[in-house]
Amino acid sequence: MTLSAHTMKTRGGRKAKRVGRGNGSGKGTYSARGMKGQRARSGGKAGLQRRGFKPSLQKVPKLRGFSSLQEKKNTVTLAMLNATFEEGMIVTPKLLESKGLVAHAVHGVKIVASGTLKKKLTIQDCLASKAAAEVIEKAGGTITF
Repeated sequence: MTLSAHTMKTRGGRKAKRVGRGNGSGKGTYSARGMKGQRARSGGKAGLQRRGFKPSLQKVPKLRGFSSLQEKKNTVTLAMLNATFEEGMIVTPKLLESKGLVAHAVHGVKIVASGTLKKKLTIQDCLASKAAAEVIEKAGGTITF
């Protein structure tokens, strides 16, 4: 079946307001536009918003402070590594993403020293805090970036 005006189905919901179809309809004469003025003219209502920059600036909320545009790194704790990985595994950002420890490995991963690590792990392409790097090396693992 071809798509044309008479074969299209209605979207449902509220019916369109039919104005200017006689006074018996209740929306005749002025067609719900009032009497005179800019809003009553054709094309007048759209022009009311185009006054200048200040009104559009006033619509923006007054937010305080500073928001950095730099993406924040995903953080992974030593306790998470200890619970998720086996002894001697090679840990990469892609592997962390596949295990569900980070949402997007593209933004980078940083390992922080929260909890304990008792397994020897080789960590590649991940940043680490000084304390976390010490714990990883103390457990016999290595970390490279």
